[in-house]
Amino acid sequence: MSETSFDYIVVGGGAGGCAVASRLSEDPNVSVAVLEAGGDGNSWVVNTPAAVIAMLPTKLNNWAFETVPQPGLNGRRGYQPRGKALGGSSAINAMCYIRGNRWDYDHWAALGNDGWSYDDVLPFFKRSENNAELHDEYHGNDGPLRVGGLQSDNPYAAIYLEAGRQAGYPLTQDFNGAQQEGVGIYQVTQHNGERWSAARGYLHPYMGKRSNLQVITGAHATRILMEGKRATGVEFLQGGQKRSLTAKREVLLAGGSLQTPQLMMLSGIGPGAHLQQMGIPLVHELPGVGQNLQDHPDFTFNYYADSLDLMGFSIGGSVRMTREFWRYNSKRRGLLSSNFAEGGAFLKTDPSLPAPDIQLHFVIGMVDDHARKLHLGHGYSCHVCVLRPKSMGEVTLASSDPLAAPLINPRFLEHPDDMDTLVRGFKMTRKLMDTPALSSARTRDKLTANVHTDDDIRAILRARTDTVYHPVGTCKMGTDAMAVVDPALKVHGLQGLRIVDASIMPTLIGGNTNAPTMMIGEKAADLIRAGS
Repeated sequence: MSETSFDYIVVGGGAGGCAVASRLSEDPNVSVAVLEAGGDGNSWVVNTPAAVIAMLPTKLNNWAFETVPQPGLNGRRGYQPRGKALGGSSAINAMCYIRGNRWDYDHWAALGNDGWSYDDVLPFFKRSENNAELHDEYHGNDGPLRVGGLQSDNPYAAIYLEAGRQAGYPLTQDFNGAQQEGVGIYQVTQHNGERWSAARGYLHPYMGKRSNLQVITGAHATRILMEGKRATGVEFLQGGQKRSLTAKREVLLAGGSLQTPQLMMLSGIGPGAHLQQMGIPLVHELPGVGQNLQDHPDFTFNYYADSLDLMGFSIGGSVRMTREFWRYNSKRRGLLSSNFAEGGAFLKTDPSLPAPDIQLHFVIGMVDDHARKLHLGHGYSCHVCVLRPKSMGEVTLASSDPLAAPLINPRFLEHPDDMDTLVRGFKMTRKLMDTPALSSARTRDKLTANVHTDDDIRAILRARTDTVYHPVGTCKMGTDAMAVVDPALKVHGLQGLRIVDASIMPTLIGGNTNAPTMMIGEKAADLIRAGS
């Protein structure tokens, strides 16, 4: 690391960080450094889609956090995987390309966030996207993020769509187009059957080629350096050594909804009473830091099925997987190119709602406890989650140790309306699973065969619900007393400090959060270039 001073320091190499760093460094007169605690995110285990099974249930490229005990989940601790590599969680996720609903962004604007309506953000989604299949007013075709259809050739995609027809649900060809509502097959962030993470699109092509872009991996940020009310740099640990970089213009925080508020609080920015408890001197009182945590509570149905087209463990499956290995190596097609969560749905539990309030992920394998519990045999699963939960939690510090995990409390299902929505979502999902197309494909219902009454449903929801990996909101954008950043993403009351990740979302969007976070990075770069 020859330079120690840069115009912009980006803390975190996730979706937002990759996008903003890449765009800012397009100007050769602007110097940018990216600090990432993990590795470079450019290996076969990241790029081979099915290798997610090696990462999601382990600490490989994964912070693998846990929540505090959740009263709404019978006191269980939830699992909180987060990507620890360039690309962030786009290096370990299921690659579903989803933006959310028009209503979500128009709602942000209605809350006072000028410039964040759907029509305002659509150009940034399109600028990010390189869609291989869809060419219309909703999609971009020359951006850095490769998007396209799956190459798994799995027959269960057709079975799932037929089940949607039999259930009487609408079908949709494009969850990101004119109609989000319906049952369909996900487009994915892949190219030629390989994962296309945010790093692969935005950073890897320029590392070592742009002299004004320095990407530093294995660098765990420990403190934002401040002079009065101005951020002037970042302190970090690398290889056991404490180092620091100076920011001539701005520090851009992109550590995600769990670690961005943690770093701010470690730096003395946040709720004063909590920082006092932790023995951290207060630099700037911001009561909203770490508050407003929202995440999608999710339940997963599991079914056994006698089909080698489904992921599982058996002698026949091992023989099949050997063939699939050679097929993937030669053609980049087949089971190893699958994102597992191939089918999706956005549905309304009440027809009067302005937008779908539940989302489904249909998985060509049995997912039990985030794939941390494995079973002999083959099967399929279906997730159902509440898209706009009313339960809101918080991220706080466990201690003043920057290497300690934060305390994560999403308060899953603590608001009664969330349970009511999930009960309705459970029934709608089971209706889909019980159609002839899918019920004839299974041999046994692993979890819900004896679940009949609403009380039964509520009991199994409390026993098995957990995250579907979309925490947001802990440094929310807005103008009220609990807002952390303004609509230009600048931290209220401070200079030289901006936030560029999902923590700025004032409310949780109706869908997966990877693509929206890249949009935030794209928009942030435009705001910075415009002097906003």
